[in-house]
Amino acid sequence: MSYIVLARKYRPQTFEQVIKQDHVTRTLTNAISLNRVAHAILLTGPRGTGKTTVARILAKAMNCKNGPAPVPCNKCRSCDEITSGSSADVYEIDGASNNGVEQIRTLRDNIKYMPAYSRYKIYIIDEVHMLSKGAFNALLKTLEEPPSYIMFIFATTEPNKIPITILSRCQRYDFRHIDIESLSEHMKDLCAKEGFDIPVESLELIAREAGGSMRDALSLLDQVISCVQGSITHDKVLDILSVIDRKIIFDISGAVLRGDLPAILDVLDDIYARGYEMQKLYADLVEQFRNLLVVKMGKNISKLVNLPAHEIDLMRDQAKDVSPVFLNQLFDLLFKEEPKIRFSAQPKLAIEMLFIKMFQIKPAMSIDLLIEKLDNLKNETYEKGGQGVSEDQASYGYRKQGQAVNSIKNTAPEKTFQAQAEGPTETKDLKESAAQAHVSGQDNLDLIWERLLDIFLKNHPMLAANLKKCVLKRLTEQSLEIEIKGNGFNVNMIKRSKNMAIIEKVCEDFFGKRMDLTLTVKTNQKKDNQQHKIDKESRLKQEALSHSLVADTIEIFNGRVLDVKIL
Repeated sequence: MSYIVLARKYRPQTFEQVIKQDHVTRTLTNAISLNRVAHAILLTGPRGTGKTTVARILAKAMNCKNGPAPVPCNKCRSCDEITSGSSADVYEIDGASNNGVEQIRTLRDNIKYMPAYSRYKIYIIDEVHMLSKGAFNALLKTLEEPPSYIMFIFATTEPNKIPITILSRCQRYDFRHIDIESLSEHMKDLCAKEGFDIPVESLELIAREAGGSMRDALSLLDQVISCVQGSITHDKVLDILSVIDRKIIFDISGAVLRGDLPAILDVLDDIYARGYEMQKLYADLVEQFRNLLVVKMGKNISKLVNLPAHEIDLMRDQAKDVSPVFLNQLFDLLFKEEPKIRFSAQPKLAIEMLFIKMFQIKPAMSIDLLIEKLDNLKNETYEKGGQGVSEDQASYGYRKQGQAVNSIKNTAPEKTFQAQAEGPTETKDLKESAAQAHVSGQDNLDLIWERLLDIFLKNHPMLAANLKKCVLKRLTEQSLEIEIKGNGFNVNMIKRSKNMAIIEKVCEDFFGKRMDLTLTVKTNQKKDNQQHKIDKESRLKQEALSHSLVADTIEIFNGRVLDVKIL
């Protein structure tokens, strides 16, 4: 008799023997006990997690001499034939090679015949997603209303390729990846039965390489046992599987966190000399820094990190003195550069360049610490007597490279004229405004004119519509000059005697005394207005760039100003 591989030799024969799929086996067990098993069942999930095995166990449970029973006897004729794959009433069909309409029509024609000697005639179709569209359509009616003695059990790794019309007629069970600890414990039990002694770290390595698949893990274990004569050491396992030792991954991550670039380059050169796949090394490093970040956050570690307990402890030690923000920086860089490494013609050089780039990154501070430092800088600026930039002028944004736009406002008390916006016609407010009206400067004139426009807008909206295009050109203790812009109609409306009287009265109330009013007409106003706007924006940008708070912020963020925007 030929050799039977471990995956077949130790295939589970009852639901209890299935590893880490309790959510499926428990439901099916209860359904059998309550006589509520669906006539069409879909088993989905990753490769090697037990879909076909569970389908066979379910077939045995339904056709067992003592059944339907949650635990098949595995001794009767039906159980023996299903186990050996020779049952006349249980058909295992490969969906990839029987995917045409004709095969499904033949299946449909055979359904009308009763089982030979079993309770149910059961069709197990593996990789059912490989069926053609026509084959699925041919199966629809039979799948929805089969005879009482027919059961369908479908298995697939890609349920997204199955038409929704088929999915809606099936009871679906999703299988999960098997964690490393469960895989290594199961392999340890099998090695004990086979009489082989393999180091625990080697079993964990095999389990990690299996990627959550029991079949892959047992195949790798078979390969190791077959290739080694005598005692099995961890180094021999590494050579047989051409796998990079986990210690090397931890050495690299530790060197990165210590800032030891020469040590990293030395390790990379050694790995390359041994002929290991550099892309696989990089994938392991990306996963390593992802796990370091999760461990540093300290929540749901056992659920989110599929690693042995001792490796999680090593990660805690490595990350204890590193901020989560810096770990996120490193993980983000590694993840973004992954396509370049994968498709690079010289992956070793690409990885070395990446690590050199990584060491140029300064550790970022936490948001709370950054806010605290910015507040300290702002307070120091005010204590030194810095004028700062007024709020209406210095509201600007600067973009740090790779960052979103950040807005910084100087909230220092303004030393410019502040006309009261609330209740502009009240005597008290007007007097306070008038007391500050002697302050000069175009920006302050613009502020005063805005307050006056507010008054016109509330009390004389028709006149305010014409005054919106005007500007306050000059202001002294006894007079003010208003420059009129717009077309001739706008000029004539403002110069009407009725409107002139309204303007004089509002100005007298605003400044608390009679003011001489002068009206001038602006010529070529479009060009002057654009030039005034350009000059003002240029002056504001220069003030923003020269502000000490901006310089200190750039230094903290390790960034540079790309643009200044007037908000």
